Amino acid sequence: MHLTAGDDFCGIKNKTFVSGEVLTYNVFYSVAGLYVNAGSASFTVGMDNINNKSCYHVVGEGRSNSSYDWIFKVRDRYETYFDTLNMQPLKFIRNVDEGGYKKVENVTFNQQTNTAITSAGVFKVPNCVQDVLSSIYYARNIDFNTYKPEDKIPFSMFLDNEVYNLYIRYLGKETIKTKYGKFRAIKFKPLLVKGTIFDGGEKMTVWVSDDANHIPLRIESPIVVGTIKIDMMQYKNLRYPLSSLVSFR
Repeated sequence: MHLTAGDDFCGIKNKTFVSGEVLTYNVFYSVAGLYVNAGSASFTVGMDNINNKSCYHVVGEGRSNSSYDWIFKVRDRYETYFDTLNMQPLKFIRNVDEGGYKKVENVTFNQQTNTAITSAGVFKVPNCVQDVLSSIYYARNIDFNTYKPEDKIPFSMFLDNEVYNLYIRYLGKETIKTKYGKFRAIKFKPLLVKGTIFDGGEKMTVWVSDDANHIPLRIESPIVVGTIKIDMMQYKNLRYPLSSLVSFR
């Protein structure tokens, strides 16, 4: 049993992605079993420099399609800067508008003092703490072959001026058919923090490509009203061939 975030979630090196990678997703929404294309999301990896530290700069953007804005308008932008050497976040910016709920958050992480600085003050954080976006790229570098189904891989996340002790529950491997095609995939459930769209708990399921890239292929989750499926529809500049693709749709 893996008990502390320090055991598993520290010291991971990036072996799965490169600067220039772009992943694009369609968001499908269902109330009564019928899925409609309700929005889109994209994740772009670049390079930057903070305090003489080389870092990855990832921008994640999500938006509802304008025809669905009247139901639940989403205009989200997340940015993370994390150290290329140890994958630890240096800076996190969140600017969200979700159904009228608006929030701007700006966090600076200090690895030397294990603190996170926000407009609300200075907060003690554990070693290897992640932010919402950096945790996705960190999780892509987990070696799932060292785990058995139902194993929990713990990590800590800083969000809204609080530290959350979370985990990923590994569920094994399976072949999945998405809107893009048929893939060999690694399946897991992240423990979520309750937010404006998603409930807390283990309700979200994620499938990532069972190849050296570990790109998220599908995310499925109940939301406040209904269910969403998020499928990868386009990719650019992957580090390795997408060898998990069995066939196109």
